[in-house]
Amino acid sequence: MCRVYELCRTLSFLLLLYRMPHTHSLHRIRIWDLPTRGFHVLLALSVVGLIATGETGAMQLHFWLGYGVLTLVLFRLVWGFVGGHWSRFINFVPTPAQLRAYVQAVRSEQAPHSIGHNPLGALSVLGMLSLLLLQVFSGFISDDEIANTGPWAALVPANWVEIATEYHSDIGKVLLILLIILHVGTVLYYKRIKHDDLITPMVTGDKVFTTEVHASRDTRTSRLFALGVLAGCVYVVYRLVSIN
Repeated sequence: MCRVYELCRTLSFLLLLYRMPHTHSLHRIRIWDLPTRGFHVLLALSVVGLIATGETGAMQLHFWLGYGVLTLVLFRLVWGFVGGHWSRFINFVPTPAQLRAYVQAVRSEQAPHSIGHNPLGALSVLGMLSLLLLQVFSGFISDDEIANTGPWAALVPANWVEIATEYHSDIGKVLLILLIILHVGTVLYYKRIKHDDLITPMVTGDKVFTTEVHASRDTRTSRLFALGVLAGCVYVVYRLVSIN
């Protein structure tokens, strides 16, 4: 009887352990370094300002905001090679095979949570950067034939100016607004429907994981280095605008 009693106690204890929720230690990891977060905020404000000044006719400010956007985009391109781990293109731009696998996982509702940008988000980043470059450089060779002329308009053939002006004022602007709406809508969809908050980590820089993952470098030295990169981009834009 004693052995049966002890066996029952052991089985009850094992059953209790099985039913207890498994707990994991949580790790707060720096994913987005400060330069990447600062770029994101400044770019969003600058693009909104570009659209607003273009619609209201505040063209001098529009030009300056365009130069600012070009500076930020050039910075992000450089930072995509030398920045924090999850800000580097090599660590978030997917291969075709990875993209297909992710799309299939999304369709089957089994898509894993990504550490940094997911493959579709990576395409959105590349699309936004490319579209902004096209918008800025088309503005460089635009001429509204009234009072506003881009800094390169006198350097290219007249038919180029005509094409660039039409693209910049009509096609490019619409594409940019649509991409912004898609981007914001996707972020809200992930937050409300998939319960995956993409906003807070871009503000704080950190995500919480149950396992250790590679953290992005975000030190005083790396931030000073980023300021140096930004200063270099400012100089490049200054030289580009000064071409005559």
